[in-house]
Amino acid sequence: MNDVDPDYVVVGETRSYSIERLEKAVHLVLKGAKLIGTNPDLTGPTERGIVPATGSLIAPIELATGKKAYFIGKPNPFMMRRAVKYLNAMSRETVIIGDRMDTDIIAGVEAEVDTVLVLSGVTAKEDISTFAYTPKYVMSGLAEVVEKLS
Repeated sequence: MNDVDPDYVVVGETRSYSIERLEKAVHLVLKGAKLIGTNPDLTGPTERGIVPATGSLIAPIELATGKKAYFIGKPNPFMMRRAVKYLNAMSRETVIIGDRMDTDIIAGVEAEVDTVLVLSGVTAKEDISTFAYTPKYVMSGLAEVVEKLS
């Protein structure tokens, strides 16, 4: 790994985002490094409320360079397929639990695994109908998931 002529610039969620790091990323991508994002989520929930996530942090680099990031995390179904294979499981025995229709649930749909949307995060129940796909299950939160598994 180096910050002079890397093959890739990888952006993930961080609390140490700065204009200096942004400028460095732009220069490296313009020199030929490929832009990789851990996930395209624009926002994420925290104890303090909604905050910018990787998609928001990577957007200025995309805009400044004219290069689109390749996202290796959700909703990329490749990650889901690799996880299922790593666990030596079968897709029909697998479920993804998430709070976002636009990453978590679409990842499961595209990887052909069952989906559980928990309403304790980003997506609200009334938002579900705005998407062209639906989760298999909708639950209030992880406590309900655990209860159903018991």
